[in-house]
Amino acid sequence: MNRRLALPNTAALTAALLLLPAAALVIWPRPQAQGLAKLLPQIQLLQSFGASGARPLPVLWRERLGAAAPSLWQRQQGTWWQFWGAHGAAGAYLALPAPSLSGVPAASLPVPPLVVGNLAVLAADPLARQALAERLAAVVRPQRGLEQRCLEQLRRPQAVYWSGAGLGSLAGPVAPLLQRLQQGCLSLQLRGLSLDFSGEAAAASGVLAQPAPARWQPSTRPLPQDVLLELQGPSLEVLLQGLLARQLVREPLAARYGISDAQLALLRRLPFVLRLRELAGGTFQAGLELELAPAARDRQAWARLLAGLRAPLQQQGLQEPLPALQGLTPRLSATGALPSARFRDEAGGEVGGWRWVLPGGRSQEPRLLLYLGPQPQSLLGVVGPAQTYAELRLRARPASLNRMGLWPQEFPQLIKDADQLELVAGAGATAPISQLSGRLELSRPR
Repeated sequence: MNRRLALPNTAALTAALLLLPAAALVIWPRPQAQGLAKLLPQIQLLQSFGASGARPLPVLWRERLGAAAPSLWQRQQGTWWQFWGAHGAAGAYLALPAPSLSGVPAASLPVPPLVVGNLAVLAADPLARQALAERLAAVVRPQRGLEQRCLEQLRRPQAVYWSGAGLGSLAGPVAPLLQRLQQGCLSLQLRGLSLDFSGEAAAASGVLAQPAPARWQPSTRPLPQDVLLELQGPSLEVLLQGLLARQLVREPLAARYGISDAQLALLRRLPFVLRLRELAGGTFQAGLELELAPAARDRQAWARLLAGLRAPLQQQGLQEPLPALQGLTPRLSATGALPSARFRDEAGGEVGGWRWVLPGGRSQEPRLLLYLGPQPQSLLGVVGPAQTYAELRLRARPASLNRMGLWPQEFPQLIKDADQLELVAGAGATAPISQLSGRLELSRPR
C-alpha cells in the first residue's frame, strides 16, 4: 500500500463522514424546523412550551382539540407552540408535531388541522384556518441571520418570538420608542420567583448581522420605592429614532417649537437617564424626569434651544411666574447663569420646566434636567459619557404601572402582575442587532 496516499485518503474520508450529515441538514432541514420556517413569516407572536402530562391541561388545547384534548395531552412529548397570525382577530393557533394526532379522526376535532411541514396547526374556526392556508401559499424567502437563530431557539421549550406587528400590538402607543426591538426572540428560564431571559432583537426584519456580545449583570442598586420606571442609555438616538422618523412628529417640532434638524442632532447624541416617579398627591399621578449630559461646547446651543421654547409654551396658555434666570443655578461663565424655567397652568398648578444642576459638587459638569409635573426635589443619578459599547437599561415596576393604567394592556398578565422588570439591550450605537438579557421578578402568591 502506498503510505504517502493513506493519510490524505483517510483524512478525506473522515471529513466526508463529518460534513455530509451537516450538509444534508442544510439542504434537507428537519421537517419540524421546516414547518416552523414556513410559519414564521406569518406570525406576529409565538411561544414554545414543553408538554408534560403531569401539568394541567392548557385551555388552548381544550378549545382547539375538544374531547380529544385530555388523552392527547397525557401522551404528548416534546415541544408545542401557541401563536398569533397576521390577523390578531383570528385568535391563537395551536401547533403540534403532526404525529401527535395519529389515530385521531380529523372529523372529531372542532376544526380539521392544517398540515405545515411536520406540524399540525389547529385554528379557532374554519375562516382562521383558511386565512392562514392562503397566506402560506405565497412564496417567501428562506430565513437567514436573526430569523434562523430564532428558529433554533423556538424548537426548544420556553422561548418567545415577535415580529414588528406583534410588538406593535403589545406595546401600543409606546411601540415607536422600541424601534431597535422590532423583531426578536428570547429564551426563558424560571428560577423560583424570577424569570430570567436572554435573546436578541433587530431594528428591522431579515437582518443578517451578529449581535454584540452580552455582558448583562443584574443591577445592584435597588429601584427607589417611588420610582415606577427608569431608562438609561448612551444616546437618545436609540430612544427617539422611531419617533423622529415620522413626519407627523418632525413637522410640529419645526413649525410650532422651531426645533430644526441641527437641534435634533444635538438632542440625538446625548446620554440620558429618564424616570417616571409616582407622586403622592396633586394633579399628576406621576412626574416625568429626563436628565441629560450636554458637553461643555454645546451648552450655549442648549441655552438658545430652551429660550426658543418659552414663547410657544406661553402661547399655549402656560405661565412662567418665576424669573427666566435664577442666580442659584450653575453658570456658563463668571457673568452668565444657565437659564431655568418653571411653568404653571391657568389654575396655578406646576406642569413642568427645566433647570441645570450640579450632580456632586461644583467641580462636576452641570446636567440639564427637564421635567413634566412638579419640579423634582433631587437629582436623578449619574449620567456618564457615551460608551463605545452601548447599553440601554430599563428597570420598571409593571404591577404598579398597571395599577395606575400606565402599562400597555395587551402584555401577558404574568408581566403586568410582576413586581419588577429589568432589561438590558446591548449594541453598538449603529448596530442593527441588540443582545437582550434581563429578569422579571414575579409577584408572590397572595
